[in-house]
Amino acid sequence: MRGLRFAALPFSLRFALRDLLGDPRGFGVFIACIAIGVAAISGVSGLSRSLAEGLAREGRTILGGDASFSLVSREFSSEQRAFFEARGKLSEISLMRAMASRDDGEAALVEIKAVDPATYPAFGAVALEPDVPLAEALAERGGVPGVAVDPMLLARFDARLGDTVTIGVSRFMLRAMLRSEPDKLSGGIGFGPRVMMTRAALTGAQLVSPGSIFRNVVRVTLKGEASDADVKAFSEDAESVFPLAGWEKRRRDAVSPQFSRNLDRFAQLLTLVALTALVAGGAGVANAVQGFVERKRAQFAILKALGAEGSRVFGIALAQILAAACFAILIGLTIGALIPWAGAQALRDLADLPISAALDARGAFFGALYGFLVVLIFALVPLGRAHETPVAALLRDDPRGATLKRYRAGAGAAAIALAALVMATSFDMKLGAAYVAASVAAFVLLRGAAWIVMRAARALPRLRDARLRFALANIWRPKSLTPALMISIGLTQTLLVALALVEGAIHNELARAEAGEIPNFFFIDIPRAQTQAFADFVLAEAPGARIEHVPMMRGRIVAVKDTPVDRIAVADDAKWALEGDRGVTFSAAVPSNSTLAEGEWWPADYAGPPLVSLEQRIAEGMGLRIGDTIRVNVLGREITAQIASLRKVDWRSYAINFVMVFSPNAFAGAPYTELFTVAYGAPSVAARDAKDSRLIRETAKRFPNVVSVRVKDALAAVDKIAGQLALAARAAAGLAIVTAVLALASALASGQRARLHDAVVLKTLGAARPWLAAAYALEFGLVGLAASLIALAAGAGAAYAMTTILMKVDFIFPPATAALITLATLVVTIALGLAGTWRVLSRRPGPELREL
Repeated sequence: MRGLRFAALPFSLRFALRDLLGDPRGFGVFIACIAIGVAAISGVSGLSRSLAEGLAREGRTILGGDASFSLVSREFSSEQRAFFEARGKLSEISLMRAMASRDDGEAALVEIKAVDPATYPAFGAVALEPDVPLAEALAERGGVPGVAVDPMLLARFDARLGDTVTIGVSRFMLRAMLRSEPDKLSGGIGFGPRVMMTRAALTGAQLVSPGSIFRNVVRVTLKGEASDADVKAFSEDAESVFPLAGWEKRRRDAVSPQFSRNLDRFAQLLTLVALTALVAGGAGVANAVQGFVERKRAQFAILKALGAEGSRVFGIALAQILAAACFAILIGLTIGALIPWAGAQALRDLADLPISAALDARGAFFGALYGFLVVLIFALVPLGRAHETPVAALLRDDPRGATLKRYRAGAGAAAIALAALVMATSFDMKLGAAYVAASVAAFVLLRGAAWIVMRAARALPRLRDARLRFALANIWRPKSLTPALMISIGLTQTLLVALALVEGAIHNELARAEAGEIPNFFFIDIPRAQTQAFADFVLAEAPGARIEHVPMMRGRIVAVKDTPVDRIAVADDAKWALEGDRGVTFSAAVPSNSTLAEGEWWPADYAGPPLVSLEQRIAEGMGLRIGDTIRVNVLGREITAQIASLRKVDWRSYAINFVMVFSPNAFAGAPYTELFTVAYGAPSVAARDAKDSRLIRETAKRFPNVVSVRVKDALAAVDKIAGQLALAARAAAGLAIVTAVLALASALASGQRARLHDAVVLKTLGAARPWLAAAYALEFGLVGLAASLIALAAGAGAAYAMTTILMKVDFIFPPATAALITLATLVVTIALGLAGTWRVLSRRPGPELREL
């Protein structure tokens, strides 16, 4: 039956399949390299889509309704409430940061969520321990309201359920541990443990005062079975009825646009790392195809001698390679399809994310396409030798006479198609373009470095040590492994160095907090009337401290050049400034850690129309220039201001800085609070921590409404998230290492025949196995060292660009980390090289001489 099926196929394909099924040797590395890369790419895409679908499916639960509206530092008006109530059911919550303290004065920053248990949650359920109704846990007993708290707060205070804490001017009893909230994801990143209380209890704590920062959120569940179109229409109606509300709107089908964008961007980053694994394995593909051509050269020569055209021989060889590629891609797609199911529970446990595991046909298609293009890039040139090399040359294993221009052109066309595919599927075009440019530069750099190393090895004078002389000859001789080794080693180490240095830069920000190079604290919500009293208090507690303070309000940009912000094109790196409310301030002088880039600052006694100074990158991202206008909603009042200047801001200083700084007359009479930064030194980290703890305690006692944000703790929270993201990046990078190791193994395997010839001759002349092993170790060590030095420079350059341009943090170069990666690369390269040549070293010369 199988023979009948084969008989219906064209001769070239029939011959190729019979030959491949009869002799599948040498395709193990080929299949592994392609399967791993395709599995990673399709798996990342599938996981991203599953998370996006989970967000969409659980949109109502995460948002807490069909639509939500939030105001900062303001209450909703009676007219707005009446509008919402006429359309559906309301659930209202309040969010703010505050300080919780024990009886002994120990205090901690907490994230308060004030709810009405009668209407919250509208969807899903709050999980408490012990398992009691939320209303019971938060109820007031004996004049003391209850709270449900994150277990982290219990651990920090060494407290138990039933103990009491002070928040604001009120005492609260710890009634339950908060295990999960259905709407947690919509709340963003918190810098302290969650404390849930009733809205009445929040009012009683007297935390809210004019100008203090809090957020009121109304969730609306529309009547009936509302479709996404109905929700969108309702949101637009609310905007048209209350055009000056200045609220932030969200819908169930777009719970967190910023989270979705970050998810897409991170998924693209992981896809590019996975693509690096696929491309790094391309050297293994090339080596496997080269080994295939060498094994089949006699067969190809016989076919040509019997009258087969070169194109037919090429077609047979290409059919075998593509058949193996199809098998590898099928394996990769199967594994990739299972990744969403395998990672679903881990994501739920690690980050409490809603994920709906599902197949991703689009991701599978692009993963397969990536795999086919990489096969063509690395396989066409080796296969071309089967077409172009004459019969006699094939039999002599002499590659001279082969003209490979058309195959190099084909491989180049496939590479261009791969670059176009990367660009076409990129969420961030700049990142896609940067990846393509970096990949091309890395290949050119490593291939050029290999050529230089080979020329240098050949140009060296004759050395006295025969082992070193033999090693150098192996580096530059025809069919040398040097180009393949340098590309495999170089790409892998470049990726490792870049990831290690980026992680080091992130951790360095936390170390800067330890060393006192950045402010110790941000203090928020200091009432205007207590500004001087608070400054005197800080100086009494921390003599010599550097104190800065500025007025602070919250506002959102609603229009640019009289065009609503939802109708303008904004650069990706500027979109964050339009998402939600931003801190705004006013100043008579240029803020510290800022320099004027364009325009002029207003006079100290300026009394004309409102002016504003914008951060330069944000202005450029919005297409704004000096003289243009922006409209900002602050506390429900819209202010149109003309851009007077653009500033360069050093965000890495962590000093007080704002995207928007207005002229003082713009907010005359408006309520506001003061924002303080406090910085001081200490003889040791322990002394600094003790000083920080004392200042937090005393602040909570003297100024219970003031929020203390310890910069070190905030950076630690960000560092934790970055560590979780880096774990995924390291996993993807690990695949690149695996494919590079496979490529290295295939390179060694493809050179076995020549090495066997050399070893037999040298053993006949008296060379012992240790002598040959030392010579091979020198060869692999020299090539690995050259590749490592190139990769070290390339990886450091990539890390510098990512940290200083994209992440806006200081770049550091830890010599110990770089040396450790380089040493590990050399050890692995030499070990794999010797392992690959062990078969050669083990052969006896007698039997081999009879076969040469």
